[in-house]
Amino acid sequence: MKLLVCISKTPDTTAKISFTPDGTEFNANGVAFIMNPYDEWYALVRALELVEKAGGTVTVINIGDESNDQIIRKALAIGATDAVRINAVPQSSLYIAKQIAEYAKGESFDIIFTGKEAIDYNGSEVGPMVAELLGLPFLSYASHMEVNGNAATVQCDIEGGVEIVEVQMPFVL
Repeated sequence: MKLLVCISKTPDTTAKISFTPDGTEFNANGVAFIMNPYDEWYALVRALELVEKAGGTVTVINIGDESNDQIIRKALAIGATDAVRINAVPQSSLYIAKQIAEYAKGESFDIIFTGKEAIDYNGSEVGPMVAELLGLPFLSYASHMEVNGNAATVQCDIEGGVEIVEVQMPFVL
């Protein structure tokens, strides 16, 4: 099984943050950054658990400059097979999604994992955009998944309950 996990860099949740004097931008000076916890725990760790059961590889992808290398090294230390960093300034969620989709097009991934959301902007946009750009199904808020051959049964949390979905690979979570 060939899996792709999208990871992003976010300010540490314990960091004291400030804004530029005109109040229009986040001031990154002196702020510690970490791998987005939802990317780490909802995407990377789950992908690694799946590979442990079924075999395969986990590639992490990040869009950003060399300052993101620390989170890429952490992903590799946790167990990712390999990593790709697209050296670009992430201008918007759509820009990020286009970069990921462009890379993924030629790689034949079975599942593309994204975190539930980014903790810095609370966005949940990149996953659905990647799926749309690639013409793949997208499932959100997955809480459990069983893989059987080239298909998966995914339990998704929905308001007031759960939805169980059968999906053929490839797909985006």
